[in-house]
Amino acid sequence: MVDARRVFGNSAEELAADFLIKAGLTIIERQYSNKLGEIDLIAMDGCEVVFVEVKARKTTEFGYPEEAVTPNKLRKIGNTGLVYLRREGLESADYRIDVVAIEFYVDPPKVTHLKGVY
Repeated sequence: MVDARRVFGNSAEELAADFLIKAGLTIIERQYSNKLGEIDLIAMDGCEVVFVEVKARKTTEFGYPEEAVTPNKLRKIGNTGLVYLRREGLESADYRIDVVAIEFYVDPPKVTHLKGVY
């Protein structure tokens, strides 16, 4: 059975990836995970590694998508990202965490890219 939330999440991540590619970033990993957590997208912006959290909403019932990215979630992404950097031999690389917020309740969906949130 197909999980509707996973399908929705995958479509949001695909839209976010397309948006970032058009903005000049290169996607190097999708749905990266290790024992500490998951990172939706990992991209390169020039020489900087970008860990991307994608948040999407179908309604405003629970607020705007970016409001769901808590400080605890950002710390978890940061720790997961540090493991990724070590694994790839990129310990000295510059990195940042971005959020891509997608509002599917407007047509066309509104995509907001928040750079360097952590």
